[in-house]
Formats: sequence, C-alpha cells, structure tokens
Amino acid sequence: MYFRFAADGVLLFHLSFILFALFGGALAARWRWMPLVHLPVAAWAFFIELTGRICPLTYLENDLRVRAGQSGYAESFIEHYLLDVIYPSGLTREVQFVLATTVVVVNIAIYVWLVIHRRT
Repeated sequence: MYFRFAADGVLLFHLSFILFALFGGALAARWRWMPLVHLPVAAWAFFIELTGRICPLTYLENDLRVRAGQSGYAESFIEHYLLDVIYPSGLTREVQFVLATTVVVVNIAIYVWLVIHRRT
C-alpha cells in the first residue's frame, strides 16, 4: 500500500514538474529568482523530449508500482498518461520534437512578456 501511495506521489510530482517546465516562467512575474529554478527545469524537459529519452521519474514510478504489485509501463510518462488525450495516434519522433519546441516557444513568450512589462 505504501509503494502505491509513493508511486502516486511520484506521478503527481511528475505532472507538476511538466507543468512547471511549461508555464513556470510566469512565476517570475512574482518572484525574480524564479528563472534560476525554472530555466534548468525547462532545459531538462526540452532535452528529454528532444533526445527521446525517458525521464528518471518514470522509472521511479514504475519501480514503485511493481513493488506495490501493480504493473508498470514501458513507455514514457507522456505516452502513458497524456499522449492518448493529446495525440491519440501515439508518440513519434515528430511529436517529441513538437513537444520540445512547445516548451521552448511557450517559455520564450513568457520571458519576453516579462521583460517588456518590467521595463514599463
């Protein structure tokens, strides 16, 4: 039972990490130090998607699920939980490039907006 709760905790953390990588730059409007935390997270998300690797959090969640007597999964977090909702046909290299580009474009837009509004 504890392993299942731990796996669910890792799952929630993983989802939070992804959302922070995508939108965390907006928190810099409130806290000026946030880019020091956010930019490495966004860079890691970009790297994982661009190289087609699986995030270590996926391996941790799978291990905890197996220890809890549940089945793990072989694909990435995005493939397992989100891809069927966003891209029903499955994850391809092209989709991973789109995801990586989305992380970069969204964050560039957020940081450009912050720079423009801090000058005024």
